[in-house]
Formats: sequence, C-alpha cells, structure tokens
Amino acid sequence: MEFIETLSQMFTYTFLVRALIVGLLVSLCASLLGVSLVLKRFSMIGDGLSHVGFGSLAVATAFNWAPLAVSIPVVVLAAFLLLRLSERGRIKGDAAIALISASALAIGVFVVSKTTGMNTDVDNYLFGSILALTQQDVVLSVVLSLGVLIIFVFCYHRIFAVTFDETYARATGIPAGFYNTVLALLTALTIVLGMRMMGALLISSLVIFPALSSMWLCKRFAAVTICAAIVSLVCYVIGLVVSFVYQTPTGASIVLVNLAAFTIFYAISRLRMLRGA
Repeated sequence: MEFIETLSQMFTYTFLVRALIVGLLVSLCASLLGVSLVLKRFSMIGDGLSHVGFGSLAVATAFNWAPLAVSIPVVVLAAFLLLRLSERGRIKGDAAIALISASALAIGVFVVSKTTGMNTDVDNYLFGSILALTQQDVVLSVVLSLGVLIIFVFCYHRIFAVTFDETYARATGIPAGFYNTVLALLTALTIVLGMRMMGALLISSLVIFPALSSMWLCKRFAAVTICAAIVSLVCYVIGLVVSFVYQTPTGASIVLVNLAAFTIFYAISRLRMLRGA
C-alpha cells in the first residue's frame, strides 16, 4: 500500500513521468540488444559508444548546438567505424573500442574546457540527470525507441542466427554483415537516448546487467531475452523509486538495483547447482 502511495506521489511530478516513460523504453531496448551483444562478446561497445556520445554532447553544448541532433549521427558513425575496425582492420574488438572511446572523451573534455568550462550540463552528461529531459527529448526518445523495438522484433530470427553462429548464418545466405550493422545501429541509438538520464559512465550497465542476470537462470535465447527485458524494467522502476524516496542519484540507484538482481540470480543459480549435485 505504501509503495502504491509513493508511486502516485511520484507521478505528480512532470519530470518523473518523463523519466519513467523514457527510462522504461530505453531499458527495454538496452536489455533486448544486450543479450546479443553479451553473447557475441561485444558488450563493451555500449561503454565505448557512451564515451563517444559524451564527446559529441559536450561539443554540441560548447557551441550551443542541439545535443541529440549532433550526438545521434556521430554515435551511429562511431558504431559503424567500430564494426569496420573489428572485422577488417588490424585493431580488434576491445582495442578498437578503447581507442575510439578514449579519443572521443578527450576531445569532449578538451573542447568544453576551452569554451564553457566543466559546467552542470556536462556533469549531467557524465552522471545523468532526470531533470535534463525536456518535452522534446521525450518525444524524440519515444519515437526512436519504438523504432528500435520494431526493427529488433522484425529482425529477431536473423539476429538470433548471427548471434549464435555467424559462419553458419553466412553459409545459409543470411547477410551477417548487414545484421551486425543493424545491431550496432540500434545499440548506438539506445545509448544516446539513455545518456541524458543515466549518464555516459553508467548507461552501459543497462545493456550488460539484465542479460548477465538472466543467463544465470535461463538457457534458451528467447527465454533469456524475455527474462532480461522483465528484469530491466523492474529494476528501472525500483531504482527510480529508491532515487525519489532517498534522494539518491537516479543512474547510480538503478545500477545498484541491477547489481542486487544479478547477485540474487547468481545465488539462485548456485543453489540449483548444489541441489542438482
């Protein structure tokens, strides 16, 4: 009863309603994509793209440009570049991510320090702020998030094939390179949309934690995907409530709730193993 009263009180604040709408959509997108990214051992792309997003947002802020209008194409381009470096270049996987993310972060900090200075807006991009979400951000986030979900559902079977056995997928005629590009594009959009709320340093947790938690209990791809989506949504709502009640940073609260869920799922998995033994 007290929990319901807390929720009803929260919804009297417009900024919390915006955060709930955008957060649930972004969490759902991130969890669905996270399963494939973790299984392909490319989960750190979220962290790398978030640093690129910070760099582009910081530069946009320094020159008074529209932040999302600048960061979305930049992060999408970075995702394509990461794929190209990983697949065909001499720089592979984590090294390519580290190279691009560190460079973008340095560019953002350098430009901001020479123009507006490390102000509140830049801190919001680093650590997130639900107060940073405007009405225009909500509309854009809802439209793009729904686009991500529709494309994911439409391409689900092909993404599943490319995730588990890319060589076999290519042999059966599936254009694996195209679907890897689609996965990178959807991830880039999700990262940018979530950065305003979660921050560049924490947004990748929405990609990684739900997938890892679900993999402790579920074995089939579909089951892991559905479980990850549910875990992500529940953890987001609980994290938002904790942030509101105890006046803690929203992004950090959501990550800690995800960490708690991961620990619980791990403990349940170990108990199952012990009983089975």
